[in-house]
Amino acid sequence: MRSAKNGWTLLLLVLAGVVLGGFIGSLTEGISGLSWLNYGQAFGIETPIILDLGILVLTFGMTIRITIASIVGIVLAILVYRWI
Repeated sequence: MRSAKNGWTLLLLVLAGVVLGGFIGSLTEGISGLSWLNYGQAFGIETPIILDLGILVLTFGMTIRITIASIVGIVLAILVYRWI
């Protein structure tokens, strides 16, 4: 029998942790005692790169925002991965 632990499971759990952590961080932004969960840093391409090929226009851009809540979500996802 093959183990349920593999790289794809970890990747999906970590992505779910980032999304849920970011969602919780944005929900707690206005609450005075929990607003520290939304503290973080954003990095990436601020203005998108536009490639106009005449009949096709491609727009490239990416921004990543890491917050305290998303880090907590990643840690919880790794703990769940170790538990299963």
